[in-house]
Formats: sequence, C-alpha cells, structure tokens
Amino acid sequence: MALRAFRSVVALAGGVGGAKLADGLVRSMNKPSTLTVIVNTGDDFRHYGLAISPDLDTVMYTLGGVANVVNGWGLEGDTTQMLAMLRRYGDDAWFGLGDKDVATHLLRTQWLAAGVSLTEITRRLSAGLGVPATILPMADQPAPTMIHTVERGVLPFQEYFVRYHWQPTIARLEFLNADVHPTPEAEAALAAADLILICPSNPLLSVEPILNIGYRALLEKRKARCIAVSPLIDGQAVKGPAAKIMAELDMEPSANGVARYYGDLIDGIVIQTGESVDMARALNADILMRDIPDRARLAYEILAWAGKWA
Repeated sequence: MALRAFRSVVALAGGVGGAKLADGLVRSMNKPSTLTVIVNTGDDFRHYGLAISPDLDTVMYTLGGVANVVNGWGLEGDTTQMLAMLRRYGDDAWFGLGDKDVATHLLRTQWLAAGVSLTEITRRLSAGLGVPATILPMADQPAPTMIHTVERGVLPFQEYFVRYHWQPTIARLEFLNADVHPTPEAEAALAAADLILICPSNPLLSVEPILNIGYRALLEKRKARCIAVSPLIDGQAVKGPAAKIMAELDMEPSANGVARYYGDLIDGIVIQTGESVDMARALNADILMRDIPDRARLAYEILAWAGKWA
C-alpha cells in the first residue's frame, strides 16, 4: 500500500526508543528529508569540561547509521581506553564515554565556546554523519532536569540515571528552564507539519522537558494531527524507568496512563496489540522494535494509519 505523502513530519523524541522510531521513519518515509526530530536536551550536562548531549547524540548516531546496535546508544565499535586510564588515576569514571564519542563532545564544546548555537552545532555534526533528516535540539539554552529523590536528595539527571542506575525513588521532577524557549527552527517545523508524532520515549524524563518549555502551548494550538506511541507494553517499559517513575508519581503505569498524561495534546495513540485505552483513536500494533526491520515496520504502520484519517 502506498503511503500518503505527508509534506512534513515532526517527531518529539528522547532516548533509545525515540531514536529507534525516528530511524524507522527515515527508512519508511518517501522523503526522509521531510522529517524533523525535535530532541530532549533536559539531560545535557558538563562532564570533564565537555558539553554532552546524550539524547541528541543517540538520535544522531542512530540516524547516521553508526550507533551501537546492542546498547542503542554510543558508537558501534567504540573503545573505552580513556575511561580505563581515568580509573587508573583513581577517578570514578561513572559516565560512559567512548574514545570516538569524545570527538563529538570536543567539537560541541569548542563551538559552544565560540558562540555557535546548539541548533547549528547539531546541524554540522549531523551533516558529518550523513543524517538524512533534520535533528533539532528542543532549545539552544540549557534546561537541566533535576530529580528530587527520597533516598539521595536532589540529583542532576545523569547522576540519577547513570550513576545510580535510576534506582532512587522519585519524589518530584524539577525543570530548570526559566527563560528557555523553543528555537525558531523548531517552531517553524511544528507550524509547517501535517503530522506530529510523540515517540515511545519516557513521558516524564524525555518528553515533559520538551513540553515544559513552551511546546505544550504550541501543540495545543496545532493544526496538524498529533499521535503518541506508548513506551509501555503490559504496564512495563520496553527500556528504562518509565513505568517505575509513573508509579512513583501516582500515575497509572500503562498505555492508558500514557494516553491520559498527554490528554488533549494528542489525537490518537499507538499501543501494543491486545491492549486498550480510553481514547477514540487508537492503533493496536506490535510496538516492540527488536531490530531494524521492526523499526521500519512500525513506522510504516503508523504513517499508513495516520494517512487514512479524514
């Protein structure tokens, strides 16, 4: 079946799940160049003086065809000699940095110091990897997510997620985003879109930081239909702590809970075969992306479903 030719598709993404669906879209769309991926930067941080954007890099490496296919993040075939040397010096070295991966962070740090915007930096890096779609950071200004935990107090995102393996109990999330706003490029992409997708990323850690800086208002006045893809199957996250965090924050950890969370921001939701939600428009599909063909299949099914709507 021929897909409807959407003029412009925008995906909101963060993490491995978002990167996988974005890759599926690139592989199934008639013109991948009409895809724009707006990526969470709430988990960006400085480490060893380097400016690191984990979600941007995960999406970029995946769409550039160089991501580690086992982890879903990092570079395929990368080594960790630098980390080994840091540990020999007695450093904790808790955050994984591959040797080739450091090149990305070095250039980003250098360009930021020279006054180049994160949007332009992402364009340059994506071009170097031959990424066929447009990748945009959600903002050019820092907007860190802070995690208030029961056991360890307030933690920067990466310490919560990587250093402590997302095990501390979350009491609340704090978004340090005063005076942070969507970029002109992202606003223009959303205004031109005739389809908006919220990828199967963690609703609270990956999508909420995007919505919280002005994208919620942009989606509320959208003209295009907006479809979310559930990151949960049978109440469990495919990867990461989405279900755990939803339960800790008194949300129903289910596809229905995801649908309720997004509420009027979405016109439909894609959920696992056999599940149901209290929403008029829902597509049941196998949403588990085990491999690259699965990514393309799921993306194709979503685009075909969206193309049938009047």
